[in-house]
Amino acid sequence: MTQYDAIIVGAGSMGMAAGYYLAKRGIKTLLIDAFDPPHTNGSHHGDTRIIRHAYGEGAEYVPLALKAQELWMELAELSKEELFLQTGVLNIGKDDSVFLKNIIDSAHTYKLAVDKLDANQVMERWPGIKLPDNYIGCFEKSSGVLKSEACIEAYKKLAIERGADLLTYTKVLDIEVQESSVTVKTASNTYQANSLIVSGGAWAGKLLAKLDLHLPLSPTRKTFAWFEADDAHYGSENFPAFSFETDQGMYYGFPSIAEAGLKIGRHDGGIKMDPDVAVSPFGEVAEDAGDVQQFLSTFMPLTKELKFGKTCTYTLTPDEDFIIDLHPTYKNVAIAAGFSGHGFKFSSVVGQILSDLAATGETEHNISPFSVKRFQVPVK
Repeated sequence: MTQYDAIIVGAGSMGMAAGYYLAKRGIKTLLIDAFDPPHTNGSHHGDTRIIRHAYGEGAEYVPLALKAQELWMELAELSKEELFLQTGVLNIGKDDSVFLKNIIDSAHTYKLAVDKLDANQVMERWPGIKLPDNYIGCFEKSSGVLKSEACIEAYKKLAIERGADLLTYTKVLDIEVQESSVTVKTASNTYQANSLIVSGGAWAGKLLAKLDLHLPLSPTRKTFAWFEADDAHYGSENFPAFSFETDQGMYYGFPSIAEAGLKIGRHDGGIKMDPDVAVSPFGEVAEDAGDVQQFLSTFMPLTKELKFGKTCTYTLTPDEDFIIDLHPTYKNVAIAAGFSGHGFKFSSVVGQILSDLAATGETEHNISPFSVKRFQVPVK
């Protein structure tokens, strides 16, 4: 039996960051992943993710977003890699949108620079956008785009340099937890440690069930696609990352970076799935292309034909807020799950939080809104 101080099951965005921060503390760490991160079986592939600071999902996210940005910039400096593009982020919706009101309110609370624009001002500034009169925009210049796979590669390299071990293509078969130790079994070996982090993405529910914790997590098939687009209108030099709240749904996207094309996806909707069953590829469902094409024809009519698309996985909680907490029974088990399609931007700070919890059982960051207890049925 091989002994470690901490074991991380799931070495994607959150887990890999946690592995680096634990190794940085001098804690002997083992990361285990069923694939080889970065990979296409989770929520981190597809080249890019948005990071925004003023937050429509709630002001409680803002301090974490700001800390995450600081840590991404630190990672870029350490790794000597370009990980962040300051394209700005433009949020669009109707003038009575609760989502946009939350952005404006959180910007005011935390003194963030956000420009509120009416429809004409948006269209004048970005001629590639067409809006009805009752739509408004909130533009945050300081935010932008993270190179998601490059971010994971950077944390991976630094974690290994600091002494962390990484097992790839290794499936966890069983987990046993005692008061001061955990045992993780794979097909080829058994590993023991003082603490455990479970950050298994779409498999988090199945992994936590091994620890008698049954959470309402819903892995969901999602898609995104790239479209031919004139860089004069949609290139990253002059066009921002964006989100649109419309009557048809919530959409998000990225400018054309290095002439790759405009990237777009739909945030809501999707098809429930079992992560152990192969996901149908992009295009096998009629809505894969048709849904975003309809959006583009309405709001970004200067875009052109579809280039290609990909699938990914969201793992949704019922309230679409995160779960970041200690196991309610086992205080040497930290959990990161249910990031509901808006978690990647936070993975730097979530990794730091998980390392805190694994090393000391507590963190200076406020994670009370993300407590696992909100999904537990009280015992009578």
